[in-house]
Amino acid sequence: MPTTKYKVTKNLLICAIATSLFACTQPAENENDASKMDQMTDQASAQMQELTNDRMATQISVYRLEDSPAFANASLQLISPDNLESLSSGDVAFEFKVENYDIGAQTQGSNATLLANSDKGQHIHFILNNQPYSAHYETSFMREIPEGEHHLVAFLSRSYHESVKNDNSVFVARLAVGEDVGQQLDMDNPTLIYSRPKGTYTGAGTENILLDFFVLNTELSENGNKVKAVINGEEFFISEWAPHVIKGLPMGEATIELSLVDGNNQPIPGPFNQVTRTITLNE
Repeated sequence: MPTTKYKVTKNLLICAIATSLFACTQPAENENDASKMDQMTDQASAQMQELTNDRMATQISVYRLEDSPAFANASLQLISPDNLESLSSGDVAFEFKVENYDIGAQTQGSNATLLANSDKGQHIHFILNNQPYSAHYETSFMREIPEGEHHLVAFLSRSYHESVKNDNSVFVARLAVGEDVGQQLDMDNPTLIYSRPKGTYTGAGTENILLDFFVLNTELSENGNKVKAVINGEEFFISEWAPHVIKGLPMGEATIELSLVDGNNQPIPGPFNQVTRTITLNE
Protein backbone atom coordinates (compact mmCIF):
# COMPACT_ATOMS: atom_id res chain seq x y z
CA MET A 1 0.00 0.00 0.00
CA PRO A 2 1.36 3.53 -0.83
CA THR A 3 0.76 4.79 2.73
CA THR A 4 2.78 1.95 4.29
CA LYS A 5 5.59 2.45 1.82
CA TYR A 6 5.71 6.16 2.63
CA LYS A 7 5.86 5.55 6.39
CA VAL A 8 8.69 3.04 6.00
CA THR A 9 10.62 5.37 3.69
CA LYS A 10 10.13 8.28 6.09
CA ASN A 11 11.50 6.29 9.04
CA LEU A 12 14.52 5.18 7.05
CA LEU A 13 15.21 8.74 5.95
CA ILE A 14 15.04 9.98 9.54
CA CYS A 15 17.54 7.31 10.58
CA ALA A 16 19.85 8.11 7.68
CA ILE A 17 19.85 11.84 8.36
CA ALA A 18 20.26 11.37 12.08
CA THR A 19 23.14 8.94 11.56
CA SER A 20 24.96 11.18 9.11
CA LEU A 21 24.66 14.27 11.30
CA PHE A 22 25.12 12.88 14.80
CA ALA A 23 27.01 9.57 14.59
CA CYS A 24 30.37 11.17 15.30
CA THR A 25 29.14 13.92 17.63
CA GLN A 26 30.04 13.74 21.31
CA PRO A 27 27.67 14.97 24.03
CA ALA A 28 27.70 18.75 24.38
CA GLU A 29 30.19 19.98 26.98
CA ASN A 30 29.64 23.74 26.68
CA GLU A 31 27.30 26.34 25.21
CA ASN A 32 29.08 26.35 21.82
CA ASP A 33 28.68 22.59 21.53
CA ALA A 34 25.01 22.89 22.49
CA SER A 35 24.50 25.59 19.84
CA LYS A 36 26.10 23.38 17.21
CA MET A 37 23.86 20.52 18.26
CA ASP A 38 20.79 22.75 17.90
CA GLN A 39 21.91 23.85 14.44
CA MET A 40 22.41 20.26 13.32
CA THR A 41 18.99 19.33 14.72
CA ASP A 42 17.40 22.17 12.78
CA GLN A 43 19.29 21.09 9.66
CA ALA A 44 18.06 17.52 10.05
CA SER A 45 14.49 18.75 10.49
CA ALA A 46 14.73 20.96 7.39
CA GLN A 47 16.17 18.12 5.30
CA MET A 48 13.46 15.78 6.50
CA GLN A 49 10.75 18.30 5.61
CA GLU A 50 12.27 18.77 2.14
CA LEU A 51 12.40 15.04 1.54
CA THR A 52 8.85 14.66 2.84
CA ASN A 53 7.60 17.37 0.49
CA ASP A 54 9.38 15.72 -2.45
CA ARG A 55 7.82 12.39 -1.56
CA MET A 56 4.35 13.95 -1.33
CA ALA A 57 4.79 15.56 -4.75
CA THR A 58 5.43 12.21 -6.40
CA GLN A 59 2.33 10.62 -4.85
CA ILE A 60 -0.05 12.26 -7.36
CA SER A 61 -1.53 9.78 -9.81
CA VAL A 62 -4.22 9.90 -12.50
CA TYR A 63 -6.24 6.89 -13.60
CA ARG A 64 -9.30 6.23 -15.74
CA LEU A 65 -12.67 6.14 -13.97
CA GLU A 66 -14.63 2.97 -14.70
CA ASP A 67 -18.13 1.60 -14.19
CA SER A 68 -20.29 4.69 -14.64
CA PRO A 69 -23.69 4.03 -16.27
CA ALA A 70 -23.38 4.97 -19.94
CA PHE A 71 -26.70 6.76 -20.63
CA ALA A 72 -26.02 6.17 -24.32
CA ASN A 73 -29.50 7.32 -25.34
CA ALA A 74 -29.66 10.41 -23.14
CA SER A 75 -30.25 13.65 -25.03
CA LEU A 76 -30.27 17.38 -24.35
CA GLN A 77 -31.99 19.89 -26.66
CA LEU A 78 -32.50 23.63 -26.33
CA ILE A 79 -36.11 24.77 -26.62
CA SER A 80 -35.68 28.47 -25.89
CA PRO A 81 -34.50 31.05 -26.61
CA ASP A 82 -35.03 30.18 -30.24
CA ASN A 83 -32.84 32.93 -31.70
CA LEU A 84 -29.39 32.82 -30.15
CA GLU A 85 -27.97 35.26 -32.68
CA SER A 86 -30.07 38.18 -31.45
CA LEU A 87 -30.32 38.34 -27.65
CA SER A 88 -30.58 41.26 -25.26
CA SER A 89 -28.09 41.47 -22.43
CA GLY A 90 -29.21 40.71 -18.91
CA ASP A 91 -31.19 37.77 -17.57
CA VAL A 92 -31.99 35.23 -20.27
CA ALA A 93 -34.47 32.38 -19.78
CA PHE A 94 -33.16 29.02 -20.96
CA GLU A 95 -35.34 25.95 -21.36
CA PHE A 96 -34.00 22.52 -22.31
CA LYS A 97 -35.66 19.27 -23.26
CA VAL A 98 -34.11 16.18 -21.69
CA GLU A 99 -34.89 12.63 -22.84
CA ASN A 100 -33.83 9.24 -21.45
CA TYR A 101 -32.26 10.91 -18.43
CA ASP A 102 -33.75 11.86 -15.06
CA ILE A 103 -32.75 15.30 -13.87
CA GLY A 104 -32.64 15.28 -10.05
CA ALA A 105 -32.13 11.53 -9.70
CA GLN A 106 -29.11 10.03 -7.97
CA THR A 107 -26.75 8.26 -10.37
CA GLN A 108 -26.56 4.59 -9.43
CA GLY A 109 -23.30 2.72 -8.92
CA SER A 110 -20.19 2.75 -6.77
CA ASN A 111 -18.83 6.02 -8.17
CA ALA A 112 -21.51 7.95 -6.28
CA THR A 113 -19.69 7.08 -3.05
CA LEU A 114 -16.18 7.14 -4.52
CA LEU A 115 -16.44 10.78 -5.67
CA ALA A 116 -17.88 14.03 -4.37
CA ASN A 117 -21.59 13.64 -5.09
CA SER A 118 -24.43 16.18 -5.24
CA ASP A 119 -27.40 15.32 -3.06
CA LYS A 120 -29.54 17.23 -5.58
CA GLY A 121 -28.90 14.52 -8.17
CA GLN A 122 -28.25 14.57 -11.90
CA HIS A 123 -28.16 17.95 -13.57
CA ILE A 124 -27.00 20.16 -16.45
CA HIS A 125 -23.59 21.81 -16.61
CA PHE A 126 -23.89 25.21 -18.27
CA ILE A 127 -20.57 26.67 -19.44
CA LEU A 128 -20.10 30.07 -21.05
CA ASN A 129 -16.73 30.86 -22.67
CA ASN A 130 -15.07 27.96 -20.82
CA GLN A 131 -15.61 29.67 -17.45
CA PRO A 132 -16.52 27.55 -14.37
CA TYR A 133 -19.86 25.86 -14.95
CA SER A 134 -23.13 26.56 -13.23
CA ALA A 135 -25.08 23.44 -12.22
CA HIS A 136 -28.83 23.37 -12.92
CA TYR A 137 -31.15 20.79 -11.39
CA GLU A 138 -34.17 21.80 -13.45
CA THR A 139 -34.54 22.05 -17.20
CA SER A 140 -35.62 25.73 -17.07
CA PHE A 141 -33.50 28.45 -15.48
CA MET A 142 -32.29 32.04 -15.82
CA ARG A 143 -28.75 33.09 -16.59
CA GLU A 144 -27.32 36.59 -16.80
CA ILE A 145 -25.59 36.96 -20.16
CA PRO A 146 -23.45 40.05 -20.79
CA GLU A 147 -23.29 41.87 -24.10
CA GLY A 148 -20.95 40.42 -26.71
CA GLU A 149 -20.21 37.16 -28.48
CA HIS A 150 -20.18 33.99 -26.39
CA HIS A 151 -19.39 30.29 -26.76
CA LEU A 152 -22.03 28.19 -24.99
CA VAL A 153 -21.65 24.54 -24.02
CA ALA A 154 -24.29 22.71 -21.98
CA PHE A 155 -24.23 18.98 -21.25
CA LEU A 156 -25.83 16.39 -19.01
CA SER A 157 -24.01 15.53 -15.80
CA ARG A 158 -24.24 12.58 -13.44
CA SER A 159 -24.89 13.38 -9.78
CA TYR A 160 -21.13 13.13 -9.10
CA HIS A 161 -20.47 15.67 -11.88
CA GLU A 162 -19.16 13.31 -14.56
CA SER A 163 -20.37 14.46 -17.98
CA VAL A 164 -22.50 12.21 -20.18
CA LYS A 165 -20.51 11.78 -23.37
CA ASN A 166 -22.50 11.02 -26.49
CA ASP A 167 -23.47 12.90 -29.64
CA ASN A 168 -26.82 14.02 -28.22
CA SER A 169 -25.98 14.79 -24.58
CA VAL A 170 -24.42 18.17 -25.34
CA PHE A 171 -25.62 21.46 -26.80
CA VAL A 172 -23.11 23.87 -28.35
CA ALA A 173 -23.94 27.27 -29.80
CA ARG A 174 -22.71 30.79 -30.46
CA LEU A 175 -24.57 33.52 -28.60
CA ALA A 176 -24.72 37.07 -29.96
CA VAL A 177 -25.90 39.50 -27.29
CA GLY A 178 -26.53 43.15 -28.06
CA GLU A 179 -26.07 45.12 -31.24
CA ASP A 180 -23.22 45.03 -33.76
CA VAL A 181 -21.69 41.79 -32.47
CA GLY A 182 -19.11 40.55 -34.95
CA GLN A 183 -18.62 36.92 -35.97
CA GLN A 184 -15.22 35.90 -34.57
CA LEU A 185 -15.72 32.54 -32.91
CA ASP A 186 -15.06 29.52 -35.11
CA MET A 187 -17.40 26.88 -33.74
CA ASP A 188 -15.82 24.12 -35.86
CA ASN A 189 -12.26 24.18 -34.50
CA PRO A 190 -10.94 21.54 -32.06
CA THR A 191 -11.98 22.82 -28.63
CA LEU A 192 -11.35 21.76 -25.03
CA ILE A 193 -13.97 22.55 -22.40
CA TYR A 194 -13.00 22.23 -18.72
CA SER A 195 -15.54 20.78 -16.28
CA ARG A 196 -13.98 19.23 -13.13
CA PRO A 197 -12.38 19.50 -10.62
CA LYS A 198 -13.96 22.60 -9.14
CA GLY A 199 -14.31 24.34 -5.79
CA THR A 200 -13.54 22.96 -2.35
CA TYR A 201 -13.25 19.31 -1.30
CA THR A 202 -13.42 18.14 2.32
CA GLY A 203 -12.92 14.94 4.30
CA ALA A 204 -13.26 11.71 2.33
CA GLY A 205 -14.04 13.77 -0.78
CA THR A 206 -10.35 14.73 -1.00
CA GLU A 207 -9.20 11.16 -1.64
CA ASN A 208 -10.56 10.80 -5.19
CA ILE A 209 -10.93 13.94 -7.30
CA LEU A 210 -12.82 13.71 -10.61
CA LEU A 211 -10.95 15.07 -13.64
CA ASP A 212 -13.45 15.59 -16.47
CA PHE A 213 -13.70 17.67 -19.62
CA PHE A 214 -15.49 17.89 -22.95
CA VAL A 215 -13.73 17.85 -26.32
CA LEU A 216 -15.42 19.21 -29.44
CA ASN A 217 -14.58 18.77 -33.14
CA THR A 218 -11.73 16.34 -32.50
CA GLU A 219 -10.86 12.87 -31.28
CA LEU A 220 -8.12 11.98 -28.82
CA SER A 221 -5.54 9.29 -29.49
CA GLU A 222 -2.10 8.11 -28.39
CA ASN A 223 -0.37 9.52 -31.49
CA GLY A 224 -2.77 12.35 -32.26
CA ASN A 225 -4.49 15.10 -30.31
CA LYS A 226 -4.58 14.63 -26.55
CA VAL A 227 -5.15 16.55 -23.33
CA LYS A 228 -2.16 17.61 -21.29
CA ALA A 229 -2.90 17.90 -17.57
CA VAL A 230 -0.43 19.68 -15.29
CA ILE A 231 -1.39 19.01 -11.67
CA ASN A 232 0.66 20.81 -9.04
CA GLY A 233 3.45 20.94 -11.61
CA GLU A 234 3.34 17.26 -12.60
CA GLU A 235 2.51 16.41 -16.24
CA PHE A 236 0.05 13.77 -17.37
CA PHE A 237 -1.14 13.09 -20.94
CA ILE A 238 -4.66 11.82 -21.56
CA SER A 239 -5.19 10.20 -24.95
CA GLU A 240 -8.77 9.00 -24.43
CA TRP A 241 -11.90 11.09 -23.96
CA ALA A 242 -12.92 9.54 -20.67
CA PRO A 243 -13.31 10.59 -17.03
CA HIS A 244 -10.27 10.24 -14.80
CA VAL A 245 -9.54 10.34 -11.09
CA ILE A 246 -6.76 12.29 -9.38
CA LYS A 247 -5.33 10.69 -6.24
CA GLY A 248 -2.64 11.81 -3.83
CA LEU A 249 -3.26 15.55 -3.79
CA PRO A 250 -1.98 17.16 -0.56
CA MET A 251 -4.25 19.29 1.60
CA GLY A 252 -4.50 22.97 0.70
CA GLU A 253 -4.63 24.58 -2.71
CA ALA A 254 -4.00 22.54 -5.84
CA THR A 255 -3.58 23.85 -9.37
CA ILE A 256 -4.91 22.01 -12.42
CA GLU A 257 -4.00 23.17 -15.91
CA LEU A 258 -5.59 21.48 -18.93
CA SER A 259 -4.56 22.12 -22.52
CA LEU A 260 -5.34 20.56 -25.88
CA VAL A 261 -2.17 19.49 -27.70
CA ASP A 262 -1.36 17.80 -31.00
CA GLY A 263 0.57 14.60 -31.76
CA ASN A 264 3.85 16.43 -31.04
CA ASN A 265 2.52 17.69 -27.72
CA GLN A 266 2.32 21.22 -29.10
CA PRO A 267 -0.59 23.48 -28.13
CA ILE A 268 -3.54 23.55 -30.52
CA PRO A 269 -4.61 27.18 -31.09
CA GLY A 270 -8.00 28.18 -29.77
CA PRO A 271 -9.45 30.66 -27.26
CA PHE A 272 -10.45 27.91 -24.81
CA ASN A 273 -7.78 25.26 -25.32
CA GLN A 274 -5.70 26.15 -22.27
CA VAL A 275 -7.28 26.72 -18.86
CA THR A 276 -5.95 26.82 -15.30
CA ARG A 277 -8.08 26.35 -12.20
CA THR A 278 -7.34 26.24 -8.48
CA ILE A 279 -9.16 23.97 -6.04
CA THR A 280 -8.90 23.60 -2.26
CA LEU A 281 -8.65 20.41 -0.20
CA ASN A 282 -9.52 20.55 3.50
CA GLU A 283 -9.30 17.87 6.19
